[in-house]
Amino acid sequence: QVQLVESGGGSVQAGGSLRLSCVASGVVFEHYAVAWFRHSPDKEREIVAAIGWSGGGSIYYGNFVKGRFSISRDDAKHTVSLQMNSLESEDTAVYYCAAHQQVEKRAGETLVSGIQILPNRYPYWGQGTQVTVSS
Repeated sequence: QVQLVESGGGSVQAGGSLRLSCVASGVVFEHYAVAWFRHSPDKEREIVAAIGWSGGGSIYYGNFVKGRFSISRDDAKHTVSLQMNSLESEDTAVYYCAAHQQVEKRAGETLVSGIQILPNRYPYWGQGTQVTVSS
């Protein structure tokens, strides 16, 4: 059973920083891409950042990130982190961790798919963590 557990949300003032963590269990973590999405009442769910499987090296950031956030993974700890700096009030949202499998082994072959950026391509989700930025 795949489980994703987020932590690190909270309330900060504009210009501040937060570090979100997502710990995965029940999967071969190294074979999964992990992404952070966010959702606020006035916007659709949007991707914040994604990092590909441990052997791929792909990283994607949403356009609004503009160098303020950094995603990283620690395969030994089954953890993906999102360091968020220079936070703005517009970053207020519930942040979700999500995962999809990139590497599959079938009949002796290893199949690698591309990293996804749409939420409906991610079958596994955490419960979300609230980030509130006050101006």
